[in-house]
Amino acid sequence: MKHFYLVIFFFVCALGFSQESTSSSDIDGFKLYPNPVTQGKVYIETAENAPKQILIFDVLGTQVLQTTILGKELNLSKLNKGVYILRVFEGNKMATRKLIVK
Repeated sequence: MKHFYLVIFFFVCALGFSQESTSSSDIDGFKLYPNPVTQGKVYIETAENAPKQILIFDVLGTQVLQTTILGKELNLSKLNKGVYILRVFEGNKMATRKLIVK
């Protein structure tokens, strides 16, 4: 009987941790397209459309790009093909997404 409760406990814990949480610090109306990037440009839209600080990291965690954009367009033509982590700061909010460059 103890094993049954232990299994139920782990199931409930796993279910709780696997659910996607909506963070209050995520940027409202955040859109990133096209992803995967094929033409060297990506567009980032938000509800506020304020200036955004952009950080891009490779899969090893090394920062490969840091810039600030005023509009929607971000030029990624200097990045090699691969998978990256995109972190966008707008005001006091932040969004993190996976970015694929083909």
